[in-house]
Amino acid sequence: MTLEEFISDFLSPSPLLEVKTSGSTGTPKQLLVEKNRMRASARMTCNFLNLSEGDGALLCMPLDYIAGKMMVVRAIERNLRLVSIEPSGHPFKDIRTKLQNEGIESLAFAAIVPLQLHNTLLVPEEKDALMQTRHVIVGGGAISDEMEKQLRTFPNAIWSTYGMTETLSHIAMRRLSGKDATDWYTPMPGINLSQDKDDCLIIDAPTLNPEILHTNDIVQLRENGTFRILGRRDNVICSGGVKLQIEEIERELSKYLSFPFVITKAKDEKFGEIAVLLTEGSTTLAEAEIPELSNKYFRPKKILHIDKLPQTETGKPARARAMEIASKLI
Repeated sequence: MTLEEFISDFLSPSPLLEVKTSGSTGTPKQLLVEKNRMRASARMTCNFLNLSEGDGALLCMPLDYIAGKMMVVRAIERNLRLVSIEPSGHPFKDIRTKLQNEGIESLAFAAIVPLQLHNTLLVPEEKDALMQTRHVIVGGGAISDEMEKQLRTFPNAIWSTYGMTETLSHIAMRRLSGKDATDWYTPMPGINLSQDKDDCLIIDAPTLNPEILHTNDIVQLRENGTFRILGRRDNVICSGGVKLQIEEIERELSKYLSFPFVITKAKDEKFGEIAVLLTEGSTTLAEAEIPELSNKYFRPKKILHIDKLPQTETGKPARARAMEIASKLI
């Protein structure tokens, strides 16, 4: 879909718009959402970040998914000056030239995914352009500890976002840069949060979705409404009576492994389920090479090497597919 096609579709008389989910935990699905709720979400973000008419905003993600669509809706709703570029792993490449061509002095706002952030930090010129963007929101996946460490010294505002297609982009943010950097997400105004019996987050966002949304995200929720994500309920490995969170194992291993990997699970006669480490390409790693971890149960019981780690179209780990691969190879 082109930018012109999306704008035409959004401004058409129809009150509804079709969007699709990312499919990180299964098959992507199509949703019909109300345009007035998308506008409400756009206002929420623009107000939270204090964006004003005429501010420069970067569109560098595909329009097939909610993240790209909402960047355009924010530009429409707040009269931002949208700079649209071909989606790539290096969104800030030659960005100054592109801004000059549009007659825009600087960027006030950009939305990127962790892979784009990772690539940008490796190129000094692109990193500098990132640092000169007033607000950058990062969503669609986990941000590594190493990236967070780098971002703490940035002079501008870098945010990690929490949300989903059903909430029309994010409903909470946490600051990654500066003295206000934190592990805790702050919900946007009008968002009410609670937990179910399994400590999974429940979202009541009446302006964004008429239904109360029960997520699979296990969180620690404080009385002031801020929360910290521990992992997903469907990413729990029940191994020998011990419950292991896949995301926690990945965070621990990321301190030691510099190559692409993902943790998944497989059935096991002795333990019920076991943690399986999938590595990509020519990487060869023996179990003996894994260092001592903070939790002895985090140590994967199987290591499998495959040509390419499964990912969704938006670059997230395709968890269901990873589990299928592990089950077939063990």
